[in-house]
Amino acid sequence: MRCAFSNDMKCPFCENPEDKVIDSRTSKEGDAIRRRRECLKCGKRFTSYERIEDLVPMVVKKDGRREPFDTNKIRQGLLIACKKRPIEMDRLDKIVDMIEQKITDPGDKEIQSSRIGEEIMAALKDLDKVAYVRFASVYRQFKDINDLMDEVKTLFESRSGE
Repeated sequence: MRCAFSNDMKCPFCENPEDKVIDSRTSKEGDAIRRRRECLKCGKRFTSYERIEDLVPMVVKKDGRREPFDTNKIRQGLLIACKKRPIEMDRLDKIVDMIEQKITDPGDKEIQSSRIGEEIMAALKDLDKVAYVRFASVYRQFKDINDLMDEVKTLFESRSGE
């Protein structure tokens, strides 16, 4: 998140860019800062508002397309992978929140879709092995049963090393 304001604010009466702030306070809703200003040229007063703006990073897909980051897509992928598994919705919601936080915290303007996929895979690997294999089979686009078997073998080998 960042504060959205314009450095080239001008007096609405005479368009002078120089003013002074007379009074500042939080808006009634609490989502903005209300500032009373006085133009240094014409002396007229006006009000400006500074609001918090959510910056939604863009997701760069494998084919180069870009689309806004959407937590609902993560949730849908998890729901499909976990269908008919004994997993509570609260657990899935926590995973969605954790992935969103990991991905959006650095403040990157763009995120590779592969990074999101890997975060989902890591979370599912710890949560439920069947859901992990389901998601991996779609995400990694296994060409045949041998690819799937290799993934399952790797999963069991890492599990026996725990």
